[in-house]
Amino acid sequence: MSSDIRTKFLNFFNSKGHQIYESMPLVPDDPSLLFTNAGMVQFKDIFTGKVPAPAIKKATSSQLCIRAGGKHNDLENVGYTARHHTLFEMLGNFSFGEYFKKEAIGYAWEFVTQELGFPKSALYVSIHEKDDEAYEIWCEHIDPSRIKRMGDKDNFWQMGDTGPCGPCSEIFVDQGAEFFHSEEDYFGGDGDRFLEIWNLVFMQYERHSDGSLSPLPKPSIDTGMGLERVCALLEGKKSNFDSSIFMPLIEEVSRLAKTPYVYESGASFRVIADHARAVSFLLAQGVNFDKEGRGYVLRRILRRAIRHGYLLGLNQPFLYHIVAKVCEQMGGHYPYLLEKQAILMAQCQAEEERFFQTLEAGMEMFKKELTTLQKGACFSGEVAFKLYDTYGFPLDLTQDMLKDEGIGIDIVAFQSCMQEQKSRAKASWKGSGDEVKNGDFLEILNEFGENQFNGYEYSQTTSRVIALLDRSYKKVASLAGEGFVVFDVTPLYPESGGPIGDKGELYRAGKKVADVLDTKKYFGLNISLIRPFETISPGEVLDVIVDPNRSEVIKHHSATHLLHAVLRKVLGEHIAQAGSLVEASRLRFDFSHPKALSQEEIQTIEAEVNAMICKNIPATTEHLSIQEAKAKGAMALFGEKYGEVVRVVSFAGESCELCGGIHVQNTGFIGSFYITKESGVSSGVRRIEAVCGNAAYVYGKNAINTLGQTKELLKNQDISLGISKLKTQIKELKEELAKTQPSDELSPSACINGVVIIIAQTRSANIKEIIDNAKNQNEKIAILLIYQGGQEGEKLSLACGVKNAPINANEWIKAVAKILEGGGGGRSDFATAGGKNPSKIPEALDFAKDFAQKKIEENI
Repeated sequence: MSSDIRTKFLNFFNSKGHQIYESMPLVPDDPSLLFTNAGMVQFKDIFTGKVPAPAIKKATSSQLCIRAGGKHNDLENVGYTARHHTLFEMLGNFSFGEYFKKEAIGYAWEFVTQELGFPKSALYVSIHEKDDEAYEIWCEHIDPSRIKRMGDKDNFWQMGDTGPCGPCSEIFVDQGAEFFHSEEDYFGGDGDRFLEIWNLVFMQYERHSDGSLSPLPKPSIDTGMGLERVCALLEGKKSNFDSSIFMPLIEEVSRLAKTPYVYESGASFRVIADHARAVSFLLAQGVNFDKEGRGYVLRRILRRAIRHGYLLGLNQPFLYHIVAKVCEQMGGHYPYLLEKQAILMAQCQAEEERFFQTLEAGMEMFKKELTTLQKGACFSGEVAFKLYDTYGFPLDLTQDMLKDEGIGIDIVAFQSCMQEQKSRAKASWKGSGDEVKNGDFLEILNEFGENQFNGYEYSQTTSRVIALLDRSYKKVASLAGEGFVVFDVTPLYPESGGPIGDKGELYRAGKKVADVLDTKKYFGLNISLIRPFETISPGEVLDVIVDPNRSEVIKHHSATHLLHAVLRKVLGEHIAQAGSLVEASRLRFDFSHPKALSQEEIQTIEAEVNAMICKNIPATTEHLSIQEAKAKGAMALFGEKYGEVVRVVSFAGESCELCGGIHVQNTGFIGSFYITKESGVSSGVRRIEAVCGNAAYVYGKNAINTLGQTKELLKNQDISLGISKLKTQIKELKEELAKTQPSDELSPSACINGVVIIIAQTRSANIKEIIDNAKNQNEKIAILLIYQGGQEGEKLSLACGVKNAPINANEWIKAVAKILEGGGGGRSDFATAGGKNPSKIPEALDFAKDFAQKKIEENI
């Protein structure tokens, strides 16, 4: 049913001359927004006048939206109401000055009554109390008795405190008096009998900072209709969750929990079904589980679903099964769900396993606190914070658990605790991006259009300055300090995807007049940040020379394409790029994969990339339609904006990707390729760091020099043989030393999340050897030892070691030594220190244990 409604809507407006737009990514290209939360987000800059309207000034879309964090947060209501969701689809049609109220109302009435088939007798309309124009138009379609005038609160929309705004009109469906009997179940009341299904926003004013309104020169239309709500109504359901969108997921939860679903007591079923959809789409669109920002919101959603599964008796990973069901159900319209299904399930399962390790302990703490509460008392804010900080229970999850008990939380105490420690929910992005959004780009675009990039063919051009901008992106008449330049034609490539933006130099009549520090692209304009040595003015002609280091950036960029292809060949088709960085001296490539790579896999990948390089495979570029490119097998990055015609970069069938970047002419120019590091980024995401070109030569030369120095130290023996002999000698010396040292049995102080913690005062002076042995015997360990010599007044010796644990040994040893009136330091995995006050040893040991436990618990 939902796919039919979606198709009907898009086809209907397409038949009315609207351009169909695909759903934009849930992570918008807008740092002021946490997630895409409305259908108009991808058209926001058109409505605000930041960019010109497209040639076809009518648009339609079915937009995926998320409201689970930031200003628009419906998370705590999900599962307990009939209509709140974390993820939903918003159907919309838009006009950018092309048509206005008459057409918008006519389209809406025709679609609702003829395409969807809602009986006219069940429909009602609201308008703004002062909108006589809308009233007159609606009277052509519906009896005036079914039109209700309402005030600003209900029927006036605005994007912000200033900017485009206007009255709106809503269409309601009467669900029937026989089902709704409250005093609020009248048209205009707060009851559910009259359900709003479509909001038509008439953007006709500009609101100024003083609150006044002035008419817009080209009034526009923005509408929104919730797909889930319409589907439920057409199926005769009183709750969205009873519709064909959610019931297959709820039934899967019921099957896994071996518990029948009953609506009145089924909030947990609904939470899981809803959250599985959000988890599936966020993961599929490249958001990964994290400790802050969007990744933390994703983690909160998953953990809330797991907690509700726990209430149903699901005490082991289960959500990944529901994710599979989401992929099967929605993969027809969103094929990337099916393409990534295996890796989405693996990422979800891995994160579930992490949380289940601590869920049991957190639930025990929660239950224990409940038993101590006096009647009418609030749940402890300190305990709520402990659940949040140590066990990963977000505040709203704890509130959600208490909702069933009718108990509140001491929010003041909770917030007080939050002030003492940085919240993991703190947004990961910096700034609002307002200075970019408020720049004078539209003025430049209207006067000159998009400037031309010719850097595929040239690294030096003579170009005319068409505009100059200051650091706040406002046009200026001249530039003497740092600012931005816009050329009519530029060889400078803007930062895009992985590669950094081009640097370079500007010359006037052979004299250098500015350094180019960076190049970016905003609203179709390539602009470069410059540091002038002389005043530069619009209209003058300058020689633009690209930094020669770009050739090294290009090598690393092409190498990422080869690496991506080899990863899919060696590890499997589930591999998908999750981010990259390309510089002149290195590359970094993040990709979806459920586990760490073995040494053998790393060596195979490195060898395969070098084999491609040695073949001197020529690069070919084609401009194809998006359909032709996909048919050719070209890989695209999710979230990148591609036009109808795309640029496809191929290396003789070995690699084929949609890419607007600059590449080597053939793979031989890359030189050689070395993987320098493989590591984890988050659950289900790995990272490879590598070098090629000149950086690979430097890397190889340093390795050769190190081997030469090692051979000299071994008196020119075979290195492997020499090291083997040294290891044997060390072992023998350790055994002899052990016989002369007092016995010292060290027992673990604790074990948290698999990390063994050993904190002790030892009688052995050889504390470094003890720590080394302990690290060799344990996969995860944090150990700190304090030794006091036999002589009175002798200084204390401290050492600590860390292996596969989230503790910085240098920070740890310094904090402990401070208590002992000493100091020291070292590496992140091993550090030493001294102390002067033996009487403080017990205090130092307690502090060391608390420090280690807290650091480990923070990262659970």
